[in-house]
Amino acid sequence: MQDKAPTIGFIGLGVMGSPMCRNMADKHEGRVIAFDLEPAAIATLQDTSAEPGQNIAEVAAISDVMFLSLPGGPQVEAVCRAILPVVRHGSTIVDLSTTSVADAKRVAGLLQSAGLQFADAPVARTREAAQRGELSIMVGADKAVFSRIRSMLHMIGSDVTHCGGVGTGQVVKLVNNMLVFEHTAALAEMMVLAERAGVEPAKLLDAVSKGSGDSFVLRNHGMKAMLPRVFPDKAFPPSYVLKDIGYVLELADDQGLEAHVAALVRRYYEAAEANGLSGKYFPCVIEIVEKGGLGDLLPPNLK
Repeated sequence: MQDKAPTIGFIGLGVMGSPMCRNMADKHEGRVIAFDLEPAAIATLQDTSAEPGQNIAEVAAISDVMFLSLPGGPQVEAVCRAILPVVRHGSTIVDLSTTSVADAKRVAGLLQSAGLQFADAPVARTREAAQRGELSIMVGADKAVFSRIRSMLHMIGSDVTHCGGVGTGQVVKLVNNMLVFEHTAALAEMMVLAERAGVEPAKLLDAVSKGSGDSFVLRNHGMKAMLPRVFPDKAFPPSYVLKDIGYVLELADDQGLEAHVAALVRRYYEAAEANGLSGKYFPCVIEIVEKGGLGDLLPPNLK
């Protein structure tokens, strides 16, 4: 007799959470219970088999495996503390959010002391990849927990990597994101430079994409956002970039590394925040380069 499929809970139906939950609802053989503080976010799943939860506590009480997709470490810890009185003993909490490494380890300790399992499993790639179920997922968990959740993660990701114990998923994700932010800022500078030197931006990106300067950032953020100057709201704004860079610099400090490039790139996104781009998609940093770089664009308290 085949074991009953576990009940999945999903908390956080934002830009990435909603398509991830949708894929789970479409592919999972058991129940999927979803909740978000915004009723409109829950309504986006009404054409799926996902069941709306009334609140976080109800979802936690029903779920065998509970996934979180939240803005950052404080929200993750707040939710985990809130569910402790009601969550099933032996349940597994999987955090798909990007948090600091210290946050992941602290939450893991909190849950494990209450008889619960935990995995940090932050996701990478774009919203479109989330919609297709083709995210890259970096997992920090012991082997038994990873084995339990791996098939569920493959419902939302085409690449699932077990990076090591708790916290290592966040280490790899932060490195991934920092490289993207650094490359985006570098590409912005070179696009502006080439255009001022007489090369059409579209021709530049096409030519570089055929050479050793090609990259994911060039093909996605460069061609799809920076070239047409399309920086929609409610995507991944500079404030989220600054949160992640803060986590990176915290980790670097803990490890005794002076991350000079990361610190420099943070200044570009601080300038974006301070100059009317706070809600825009983060490749908007090219507009800071066009206005003269850091120069007079940073407020006095950040210089």
